[in-house]
Amino acid sequence: MNSIQPLQNVRVLDLTQVFAGPYCTYQLALLGAQVIKVEPPGGEMTRYGGALPELSKQGLGLSFCTQNAQKNCIEMDLKDPVHVAKVLELAAEADIFVQNYRPGVAKRLGLGEGALAAVNPRLVYCSISAYGEVGPIGHRPAYDHVVQAMSGIMNTTGTDEMGPVKVGAPYIDYATGLNAAFAVMAGLRARDLTGAFQYVDVSMLDTAMTMMANNLVTVATTGEDLPKLGNEAASRAPSSGCFTTRGGELLMLAANNERQFADLCEVLGHSEWAQDPRWAEPRARAANQDALREIFESAFLAKSAHEWETLLDQAGVPASRVRKLSETVTEGQLQARGLLKTLTVGDDATPVSLPGIGFRLNRVSLTPDRPPRAVGANDAEWWLD
Repeated sequence: MNSIQPLQNVRVLDLTQVFAGPYCTYQLALLGAQVIKVEPPGGEMTRYGGALPELSKQGLGLSFCTQNAQKNCIEMDLKDPVHVAKVLELAAEADIFVQNYRPGVAKRLGLGEGALAAVNPRLVYCSISAYGEVGPIGHRPAYDHVVQAMSGIMNTTGTDEMGPVKVGAPYIDYATGLNAAFAVMAGLRARDLTGAFQYVDVSMLDTAMTMMANNLVTVATTGEDLPKLGNEAASRAPSSGCFTTRGGELLMLAANNERQFADLCEVLGHSEWAQDPRWAEPRARAANQDALREIFESAFLAKSAHEWETLLDQAGVPASRVRKLSETVTEGQLQARGLLKTLTVGDDATPVSLPGIGFRLNRVSLTPDRPPRAVGANDAEWWLD
Protein backbone atom coordinates (compact mmCIF):
# COMPACT_ATOMS: atom_id res chain seq x y z
CA MET A 1 0.00 0.00 0.00
CA ASN A 2 1.13 3.58 -0.54
CA SER A 3 3.15 5.19 2.24
CA ILE A 4 0.63 8.04 2.46
CA GLN A 5 -2.49 6.74 4.23
CA PRO A 6 -4.76 9.61 5.33
CA LEU A 7 -7.42 7.14 6.51
CA GLN A 8 -5.11 4.79 8.36
CA ASN A 9 -6.90 3.20 11.36
CA VAL A 10 -10.33 4.10 9.91
CA ARG A 11 -12.63 1.10 9.53
CA VAL A 12 -15.41 1.01 6.93
CA LEU A 13 -18.28 -1.47 6.83
CA ASP A 14 -19.37 -1.70 3.20
CA LEU A 15 -22.84 -3.07 2.37
CA THR A 16 -22.91 -1.74 -1.17
CA GLN A 17 -23.16 -3.42 -4.57
CA VAL A 18 -22.71 -2.68 -8.31
CA PHE A 19 -20.85 0.58 -9.09
CA ALA A 20 -21.68 3.76 -7.16
CA GLY A 21 -21.47 2.44 -3.60
CA PRO A 22 -18.46 0.17 -4.12
CA TYR A 23 -16.63 2.98 -5.92
CA CYS A 24 -17.20 5.19 -2.87
CA THR A 25 -15.69 2.64 -0.51
CA TYR A 26 -12.90 1.91 -3.00
CA GLN A 27 -11.81 5.55 -2.72
CA LEU A 28 -11.72 5.16 1.05
CA ALA A 29 -9.68 1.96 0.74
CA LEU A 30 -7.16 3.70 -1.52
CA LEU A 31 -6.81 6.38 1.14
CA GLY A 32 -5.81 3.70 3.65
CA ALA A 33 -9.10 2.74 5.30
CA GLN A 34 -9.73 -0.87 6.27
CA VAL A 35 -12.84 -1.78 4.24
CA ILE A 36 -14.91 -4.84 5.14
CA LYS A 37 -17.22 -5.65 2.24
CA VAL A 38 -20.37 -7.59 3.17
CA GLU A 39 -21.89 -9.52 0.25
CA PRO A 40 -24.98 -11.73 -0.13
CA PRO A 41 -24.57 -15.49 -0.53
CA GLY A 42 -22.71 -16.15 -3.76
CA GLY A 43 -21.42 -12.59 -3.93
CA GLU A 44 -22.75 -9.49 -5.64
CA MET A 45 -23.93 -9.58 -9.26
CA THR A 46 -20.98 -7.70 -10.76
CA ARG A 47 -18.65 -10.58 -9.83
CA TYR A 48 -20.07 -12.50 -12.76
CA GLY A 49 -19.85 -9.85 -15.47
CA GLY A 50 -17.14 -8.25 -17.56
CA ALA A 51 -14.98 -8.73 -20.61
CA LEU A 52 -12.95 -11.77 -19.44
CA PRO A 53 -15.23 -14.85 -19.08
CA GLU A 54 -12.55 -16.89 -17.29
CA LEU A 55 -12.47 -14.36 -14.46
CA SER A 56 -16.25 -14.02 -14.40
CA LYS A 57 -16.57 -17.79 -13.88
CA GLN A 58 -14.42 -17.40 -10.77
CA GLY A 59 -16.59 -14.58 -9.43
CA LEU A 60 -13.84 -12.07 -10.15
CA GLY A 61 -15.17 -10.43 -13.30
CA LEU A 62 -13.78 -7.12 -14.46
CA SER A 63 -17.05 -5.39 -13.54
CA PHE A 64 -16.31 -6.35 -9.94
CA CYS A 65 -12.55 -5.85 -10.00
CA THR A 66 -12.85 -2.23 -11.12
CA GLN A 67 -13.95 -0.96 -7.71
CA ASN A 68 -13.28 -3.74 -5.21
CA ALA A 69 -9.53 -4.19 -4.88
CA GLN A 70 -7.98 -3.56 -1.47
CA LYS A 71 -11.11 -4.74 0.40
CA ASN A 72 -11.81 -7.57 2.83
CA CYS A 73 -14.74 -9.68 1.57
CA ILE A 74 -17.21 -11.54 3.78
CA GLU A 75 -20.40 -13.36 2.83
CA MET A 76 -23.64 -12.94 4.81
CA ASP A 77 -27.35 -13.56 4.43
CA LEU A 78 -28.99 -10.46 5.86
CA LYS A 79 -32.37 -12.20 5.92
CA ASP A 80 -30.92 -14.23 8.81
CA PRO A 81 -31.17 -12.41 12.19
CA VAL A 82 -27.90 -14.02 13.30
CA HIS A 83 -26.10 -12.44 10.37
CA VAL A 84 -27.73 -9.07 10.97
CA ALA A 85 -26.59 -9.24 14.59
CA LYS A 86 -23.04 -9.86 13.38
CA VAL A 87 -23.22 -6.80 11.12
CA LEU A 88 -24.29 -4.72 14.12
CA GLU A 89 -21.40 -6.16 16.09
CA LEU A 90 -18.97 -5.17 13.35
CA ALA A 91 -20.58 -1.74 13.05
CA ALA A 92 -20.01 -1.11 16.74
CA GLU A 93 -16.27 -1.12 16.01
CA ALA A 94 -16.44 0.77 12.70
CA ASP A 95 -16.02 4.45 11.86
CA ILE A 96 -18.05 4.46 8.63
CA PHE A 97 -21.04 2.41 7.46
CA VAL A 98 -22.10 2.62 3.78
CA GLN A 99 -25.17 1.02 2.20
CA ASN A 100 -26.95 1.56 -1.11
CA TYR A 101 -30.27 -0.17 -0.59
CA ARG A 102 -33.47 1.40 -1.83
CA PRO A 103 -34.80 3.78 0.88
CA GLY A 104 -36.52 1.80 3.61
CA VAL A 105 -34.82 -1.54 2.91
CA ALA A 106 -31.96 -1.08 5.40
CA LYS A 107 -34.45 -0.23 8.13
CA ARG A 108 -36.52 -3.34 7.35
CA LEU A 109 -33.36 -5.43 7.61
CA GLY A 110 -32.66 -3.95 11.05
CA LEU A 111 -29.75 -1.89 9.74
CA GLY A 112 -31.29 1.56 9.53
CA GLU A 113 -29.99 4.79 10.99
CA GLY A 114 -31.57 4.22 14.42
CA ALA A 115 -30.25 0.68 14.84
CA LEU A 116 -26.72 1.68 13.89
CA ALA A 117 -26.74 4.79 16.07
CA ALA A 118 -27.78 2.63 19.02
CA VAL A 119 -24.72 0.37 18.71
CA ASN A 120 -22.27 3.11 17.69
CA PRO A 121 -23.15 6.72 18.53
CA ARG A 122 -19.93 7.94 16.82
CA LEU A 123 -20.61 6.26 13.47
CA VAL A 124 -20.75 8.00 10.09
CA TYR A 125 -23.71 6.36 8.34
CA CYS A 126 -23.91 6.87 4.55
CA SER A 127 -26.98 5.95 2.53
CA ILE A 128 -26.63 6.01 -1.28
CA SER A 129 -29.77 5.77 -3.39
CA ALA A 130 -31.13 6.76 -6.78
CA TYR A 131 -33.21 9.77 -5.75
CA GLY A 132 -32.54 10.30 -2.05
CA GLU A 133 -34.34 9.61 1.21
CA VAL A 134 -37.10 12.22 0.66
CA GLY A 135 -39.30 13.48 -2.17
CA PRO A 136 -42.10 12.07 -4.34
CA ILE A 137 -39.83 9.62 -6.19
CA GLY A 138 -37.42 8.84 -3.36
CA HIS A 139 -38.75 5.29 -3.15
CA ARG A 140 -37.87 4.38 -6.74
CA PRO A 141 -34.97 2.12 -7.69
CA ALA A 142 -32.74 3.05 -10.64
CA TYR A 143 -29.51 2.43 -12.46
CA ASP A 144 -27.19 4.90 -14.17
CA HIS A 145 -28.96 5.05 -17.54
CA VAL A 146 -32.36 5.52 -15.87
CA VAL A 147 -31.03 8.48 -13.89
CA GLN A 148 -29.49 9.87 -17.09
CA ALA A 149 -33.02 9.99 -18.49
CA MET A 150 -34.52 11.42 -15.29
CA SER A 151 -31.86 14.10 -14.87
CA GLY A 152 -32.25 15.66 -18.33
CA ILE A 153 -28.65 14.94 -19.37
CA MET A 154 -29.92 12.79 -22.26
CA ASN A 155 -31.95 15.71 -23.59
CA THR A 156 -28.85 17.89 -23.90
CA THR A 157 -26.81 15.14 -25.56
CA GLY A 158 -27.02 14.19 -29.22
CA THR A 159 -28.68 16.35 -31.87
CA ASP A 160 -32.23 17.22 -32.88
CA GLU A 161 -31.89 14.79 -35.79
CA MET A 162 -30.82 11.78 -33.72
CA GLY A 163 -32.80 12.63 -30.58
CA PRO A 164 -31.66 12.21 -26.96
CA VAL A 165 -28.57 10.04 -26.43
CA LYS A 166 -27.20 8.77 -23.13
CA VAL A 167 -23.55 9.22 -22.18
CA GLY A 168 -21.64 6.07 -23.14
CA ALA A 169 -20.02 5.39 -19.76
CA PRO A 170 -21.96 5.01 -16.46
CA TYR A 171 -20.66 8.39 -15.39
CA ILE A 172 -23.46 9.08 -12.88
CA ASP A 173 -22.62 5.89 -11.00
CA TYR A 174 -18.97 6.80 -10.70
CA ALA A 175 -19.62 10.46 -10.02
CA THR A 176 -22.00 9.39 -7.25
CA GLY A 177 -19.26 7.19 -5.80
CA LEU A 178 -16.89 10.16 -5.74
CA ASN A 179 -19.60 12.42 -4.31
CA ALA A 180 -20.35 9.87 -1.59
CA ALA A 181 -16.67 9.54 -0.68
CA PHE A 182 -16.47 13.33 -0.42
CA ALA A 183 -19.62 13.37 1.73
CA VAL A 184 -18.30 10.62 4.00
CA MET A 185 -15.05 12.54 4.52
CA ALA A 186 -17.10 15.59 5.53
CA GLY A 187 -19.12 13.40 7.89
CA LEU A 188 -15.96 11.93 9.37
CA ARG A 189 -14.58 15.40 10.02
CA ALA A 190 -17.88 16.48 11.62
CA ARG A 191 -17.84 13.33 13.77
CA ASP A 192 -14.31 14.10 14.94
CA LEU A 193 -15.29 17.69 15.80
CA THR A 194 -18.54 16.85 17.60
CA GLY A 195 -18.19 13.24 18.68
CA ALA A 196 -21.73 12.70 17.40
CA PHE A 197 -23.33 10.25 14.94
CA GLN A 198 -23.48 11.60 11.38
CA TYR A 199 -26.06 10.65 8.75
CA VAL A 200 -25.10 11.19 5.10
CA ASP A 201 -27.77 10.95 2.37
CA VAL A 202 -26.31 10.75 -1.18
CA SER A 203 -28.49 10.71 -4.29
CA MET A 204 -27.57 9.75 -7.85
CA LEU A 205 -29.99 12.38 -9.14
CA ASP A 206 -28.47 15.11 -6.95
CA THR A 207 -25.04 14.10 -8.21
CA ALA A 208 -26.15 14.16 -11.85
CA MET A 209 -27.63 17.64 -11.44
CA THR A 210 -24.50 19.04 -9.79
CA MET A 211 -22.38 17.48 -12.54
CA MET A 212 -24.16 19.80 -14.99
CA ALA A 213 -24.46 22.73 -12.60
CA ASN A 214 -24.21 25.43 -15.28
CA ASN A 215 -27.11 23.89 -17.21
CA LEU A 216 -29.07 23.46 -13.99
CA VAL A 217 -28.68 27.10 -12.95
CA THR A 218 -29.62 28.36 -16.40
CA VAL A 219 -32.78 26.25 -16.68
CA ALA A 220 -33.87 26.72 -13.06
CA THR A 221 -33.45 30.49 -13.38
CA THR A 222 -34.94 31.05 -16.84
CA GLY A 223 -37.40 28.17 -17.05
CA GLU A 224 -36.22 27.47 -20.58
CA ASP A 225 -34.64 24.21 -21.69
CA LEU A 226 -31.28 24.21 -23.42
CA PRO A 227 -30.80 22.97 -26.99
CA LYS A 228 -28.99 19.76 -27.84
CA LEU A 229 -25.37 20.64 -28.56
CA GLY A 230 -24.15 17.45 -30.18
CA ASN A 231 -20.38 17.84 -30.40
CA GLU A 232 -20.42 21.60 -30.00
CA ALA A 233 -18.75 23.29 -27.05
CA ALA A 234 -20.83 24.41 -24.09
CA SER A 235 -19.72 27.98 -24.83
CA ARG A 236 -21.27 27.65 -28.33
CA ALA A 237 -18.46 29.83 -29.62
CA PRO A 238 -18.03 29.33 -33.39
CA SER A 239 -14.29 28.89 -32.86
CA SER A 240 -14.84 26.00 -30.46
CA GLY A 241 -16.33 22.58 -30.93
CA CYS A 242 -15.77 19.67 -33.27
CA PHE A 243 -14.33 19.91 -36.79
CA THR A 244 -13.76 17.31 -39.50
CA THR A 245 -10.17 17.14 -40.73
CA ARG A 246 -8.38 15.51 -43.66
CA GLY A 247 -9.18 11.80 -43.77
CA GLY A 248 -12.42 12.26 -41.86
CA GLU A 249 -10.93 12.34 -38.36
CA LEU A 250 -12.50 14.68 -35.84
CA LEU A 251 -10.75 17.43 -33.90
CA MET A 252 -12.20 19.05 -30.79
CA LEU A 253 -10.92 22.49 -29.94
CA ALA A 254 -11.67 25.41 -27.64
CA ALA A 255 -10.55 28.85 -28.79
CA ASN A 256 -12.71 30.81 -26.38
CA ASN A 257 -10.74 33.90 -25.49
CA GLU A 258 -9.27 36.60 -27.73
CA ARG A 259 -5.69 35.35 -27.60
CA GLN A 260 -6.75 31.81 -28.42
CA PHE A 261 -8.93 33.02 -31.31
CA ALA A 262 -6.09 35.05 -32.82
CA ASP A 263 -3.64 32.17 -32.39
CA LEU A 264 -6.11 29.76 -33.99
CA CYS A 265 -6.46 31.99 -37.03
CA GLU A 266 -2.69 32.21 -37.32
CA VAL A 267 -2.26 28.43 -37.11
CA LEU A 268 -4.87 28.07 -39.85
CA GLY A 269 -2.75 30.40 -42.00
CA HIS A 270 -5.22 33.29 -41.94
CA SER A 271 -4.23 35.74 -39.21
CA GLU A 272 -6.31 38.37 -41.04
CA TRP A 273 -9.51 36.64 -39.91
CA ALA A 274 -8.90 37.89 -36.37
CA GLN A 275 -8.98 41.50 -37.67
CA ASP A 276 -11.97 41.06 -39.95
CA PRO A 277 -14.78 43.33 -38.59
CA ARG A 278 -17.18 40.40 -38.78
CA TRP A 279 -15.10 38.44 -36.27
CA ALA A 280 -12.84 40.90 -34.49
CA GLU A 281 -14.71 40.70 -31.17
CA PRO A 282 -17.02 38.16 -29.48
CA ARG A 283 -20.37 39.82 -30.28
CA ALA A 284 -19.44 40.16 -33.93
CA ARG A 285 -18.36 36.52 -34.07
CA ALA A 286 -21.66 35.43 -32.54
CA ALA A 287 -23.62 37.53 -35.04
CA ASN A 288 -21.65 36.14 -37.98
CA GLN A 289 -20.92 32.67 -36.68
CA ASP A 290 -22.29 30.75 -39.67
CA ALA A 291 -19.82 32.39 -42.04
CA LEU A 292 -16.97 31.91 -39.58
CA ARG A 293 -17.83 28.29 -39.02
CA GLU A 294 -17.92 27.69 -42.77
CA ILE A 295 -14.41 29.00 -43.40
CA PHE A 296 -13.05 27.13 -40.37
CA GLU A 297 -14.59 23.88 -41.60
CA SER A 298 -12.97 24.34 -44.97
CA ALA A 299 -9.57 25.24 -43.49
CA PHE A 300 -9.42 22.20 -41.21
CA LEU A 301 -9.74 19.85 -44.17
CA ALA A 302 -6.20 20.78 -45.21
CA LYS A 303 -4.43 18.65 -42.58
CA SER A 304 -5.02 15.58 -40.42
CA ALA A 305 -6.37 15.81 -36.89
CA HIS A 306 -2.97 14.72 -35.56
CA GLU A 307 -1.20 17.53 -37.42
CA TRP A 308 -3.68 20.14 -36.24
CA GLU A 309 -3.44 18.91 -32.66
CA THR A 310 0.34 19.29 -32.73
CA LEU A 311 0.25 22.76 -34.28
CA LEU A 312 -2.46 24.03 -31.94
CA ASP A 313 -0.62 22.63 -28.93
CA GLN A 314 2.48 24.54 -29.95
CA ALA A 315 0.35 27.71 -30.19
CA GLY A 316 -1.29 27.15 -26.79
CA VAL A 317 -4.79 26.56 -28.16
CA PRO A 318 -6.65 23.72 -26.38
CA ALA A 319 -7.34 20.94 -28.88
CA SER A 320 -7.49 17.17 -29.10
CA ARG A 321 -7.98 14.62 -31.79
CA VAL A 322 -11.07 12.57 -30.92
CA ARG A 323 -9.51 9.38 -29.61
CA LYS A 324 -10.63 5.88 -28.82
CA LEU A 325 -10.21 4.95 -25.16
CA SER A 326 -7.68 2.30 -26.18
CA GLU A 327 -5.48 5.07 -27.58
CA THR A 328 -5.67 7.21 -24.46
CA VAL A 329 -4.77 4.21 -22.31
CA THR A 330 -1.56 3.53 -24.24
CA GLU A 331 -0.24 7.00 -25.12
CA GLY A 332 1.69 7.57 -21.90
CA GLN A 333 -0.13 10.29 -19.95
CA LEU A 334 -1.94 7.85 -17.66
CA GLN A 335 1.33 6.02 -17.07
CA ALA A 336 3.09 9.27 -16.17
CA ARG A 337 0.36 10.05 -13.68
CA GLY A 338 0.40 6.54 -12.22
CA LEU A 339 -3.36 6.27 -12.62
CA LEU A 340 -3.41 2.54 -13.38
CA LYS A 341 -1.91 -0.34 -11.39
CA THR A 342 -1.65 -3.86 -12.81
CA LEU A 343 -2.39 -6.64 -10.33
CA THR A 344 -2.78 -10.36 -10.95
CA VAL A 345 -6.29 -11.70 -10.36
CA GLY A 346 -7.77 -15.18 -10.11
CA ASP A 347 -6.52 -18.74 -10.41
CA ASP A 348 -4.47 -18.06 -13.54
CA ALA A 349 -2.94 -14.82 -12.22
CA THR A 350 -4.59 -12.77 -14.97
CA PRO A 351 -3.06 -9.28 -15.17
CA VAL A 352 -5.77 -6.65 -14.65
CA SER A 353 -5.22 -2.88 -14.85
CA LEU A 354 -7.04 -1.23 -11.95
CA PRO A 355 -7.63 2.48 -11.36
CA GLY A 356 -5.97 4.42 -8.61
CA ILE A 357 -7.51 7.43 -6.97
CA GLY A 358 -8.10 10.39 -9.30
CA PHE A 359 -5.44 12.70 -7.87
CA ARG A 360 -1.85 12.68 -6.61
CA LEU A 361 -1.12 13.42 -2.96
CA ASN A 362 2.28 14.98 -2.33
CA ARG A 363 3.18 13.87 -5.87
CA VAL A 364 2.32 10.25 -5.09
CA SER A 365 -0.39 8.24 -6.88
CA LEU A 366 -2.61 6.23 -4.53
CA THR A 367 -3.17 2.80 -6.07
CA PRO A 368 -4.20 -0.64 -4.78
CA ASP A 369 -1.66 -3.29 -3.88
CA ARG A 370 -4.12 -6.11 -3.07
CA PRO A 371 -6.29 -7.58 -5.84
CA PRO A 372 -10.04 -8.14 -5.45
CA ARG A 373 -10.77 -11.17 -3.31
CA ALA A 374 -13.02 -14.16 -3.77
CA VAL A 375 -16.48 -14.38 -2.23
CA GLY A 376 -16.13 -14.84 1.52
CA ALA A 377 -12.33 -14.75 1.39
CA ASN A 378 -12.18 -13.04 4.80
CA ASP A 379 -15.03 -14.87 6.53
CA ALA A 380 -12.69 -16.58 8.97
CA GLU A 381 -11.18 -13.28 10.05
CA TRP A 382 -14.28 -11.11 10.33
CA TRP A 383 -17.32 -13.34 10.47
CA LEU A 384 -16.71 -16.92 11.49
CA ASP A 385 -14.35 -16.23 14.40
